[in-house]
Amino acid sequence: MPGRLKLVLASGSPRRLQLLNQIGVEPDRLMPTSIDEAPKRHELPRNLAKRLAREKAEAALAMLKDEAELANALVLTADTVVGVGRRCLPKAERIEEAATCLRLLSGRSHRVYTGLVLTSPDGQMRQRLVETRVRFKRLSREDQESYLASGEWRGKAGGYAVQGLAGGFVIKMVGSYTNVVGLPLYEAMTLLLGEGYPIHFNWLKGN
Repeated sequence: MPGRLKLVLASGSPRRLQLLNQIGVEPDRLMPTSIDEAPKRHELPRNLAKRLAREKAEAALAMLKDEAELANALVLTADTVVGVGRRCLPKAERIEEAATCLRLLSGRSHRVYTGLVLTSPDGQMRQRLVETRVRFKRLSREDQESYLASGEWRGKAGGYAVQGLAGGFVIKMVGSYTNVVGLPLYEAMTLLLGEGYPIHFNWLKGN
C-alpha cells in the first residue's frame, strides 16, 4: 500500500507479535527496549503498568532518532503487570520467584493490567490501561511442582502463561483474555485505527 503508515512494535515478546499477527498486523520493525522494570516503593500494579509502557515508548523514540526510514512510524509499546492486592508480582526469571507467585495466586483472585502506548509521528502519546480479573483454582503441590518443572513460567508476568498449561488453573476470568496473554487486541486495534493505520487493508488482501 503506497505511502502507508509504518509500525514499530517496541517489544521482544513473541506473544505480542503473535497477537498482532492474529488481527492481520505485521510490524515493520521489532525494537525491544531495555528499561528498569522494578516497581517503585509502594507503587500499585496499575500504576506500574502505565509507567513502564510510557518509559518503553520514550526509550523506543530515543532509539529511533537516527532511523530515517522510520521517522514517520507509529510506535506501539506495552507492559503487563500481575497484581495480588497492592503487590506487584515479578516477571519470573528464577524458579524461586515463580514458586512464590504460584503460592500467592493459588485459590485467589488477581488482576492483570496492561499499559498500552501508541506514539504518533508527531510525538503525541495515546495511552490505555486494561484490567482483567482472573481467579485460580487452589493449586495442589503436584500442580505447582509440575508447572515449575515445565519451565513455562520463565519470563512471564506473575510466573504463568494463561495461553499454555496454566490455562487449566483458571476458574473465572472477567475482562479481556488477550490482555492476560500480553496485548489487549480491542484496545490496540482501536488505537491503531484511530491513527489511520490500515488494519483492514491486510484483511482485504486475503480475498
